[in-house]
Amino acid sequence: MISLARHYVRVIDGINYRIGRIAMYGIFIMIAILLWSSISKTFFLPSLWTLEMAQFAMVAYYIFGGAYSIQLGSNVRMDLFYGSWSPRTKAWVDSFTVLFLIFYLAVLLLGGIESASYSLQYNERSPTAWRPYLWPIKVAMCAGILLMILQCVSELIKDILRIRGEEA
Repeated sequence: MISLARHYVRVIDGINYRIGRIAMYGIFIMIAILLWSSISKTFFLPSLWTLEMAQFAMVAYYIFGGAYSIQLGSNVRMDLFYGSWSPRTKAWVDSFTVLFLIFYLAVLLLGGIESASYSLQYNERSPTAWRPYLWPIKVAMCAGILLMILQCVSELIKDILRIRGEEA
């Protein structure tokens, strides 16, 4: 059972590490889109697609970087007490609080799946002048939330192993 849990941690951490490293370059996509927006507004006719495309790129950047930031432990914590605790005490607290995060992400995923299926079923489009289909970004959001849930379970397993005095 422990070897299966370690294998799960290794696989999920590897997947989220690679996706997170790729997602980091999403900032350059956003910069390119917004740069083109500025250039086109200054020298040409304004593009209809730039603002919304930058928003979609930002959502993808944020949502696919979420699991990577959980893996790196770069989420916000109250270090007033947490910073002085032993690694085992931190693992106890983290193993308890991650359950709330998993619950929140599961509810978010259920809502996202409903919204994405509605978008796919009715070919939902944005009400703007550009009118892009919304299902690609909604499906990407569901995939990113699922990756965050899988990473949270991986972190829970690591915390349980730390509580037992074993190395993840």
